[in-house]
Amino acid sequence: MDILDTTPPSNGSKGEKTLSASPAAGVPRTTRAAIEILKVSATSKPVAVAGAIAGVVRSQTRVEVQAIGAGAINQAVKAIAISRGYVAAGGIDLVCIPSFIDISIDGEERTGIRLLVESR
Repeated sequence: MDILDTTPPSNGSKGEKTLSASPAAGVPRTTRAAIEILKVSATSKPVAVAGAIAGVVRSQTRVEVQAIGAGAINQAVKAIAISRGYVAAGGIDLVCIPSFIDISIDGEERTGIRLLVESR
């Protein structure tokens, strides 16, 4: 499944490419070193991403959320806030550790945000 949305943005921004999550198909997931990775785009629905975060944290205690661009980062942060409410009933609290990541997309280096979400 190709999760890279390469269509030009319609909002007049400078043609940034974003990672896309299709609500119908769920949030795209890949695994690296036993940490599940959720890739979030500006069009991702925060409640769908929050459900994915909550599910992974319940089963694995941590998940990595990746986002490139202001809109995608906004959706990711909202999703993390929502997911805190989802897992609170089970006595789980979440912490988020942000960092920068370099990602190669179509041979071009992009800087994104990596949000490591862990239970405590």
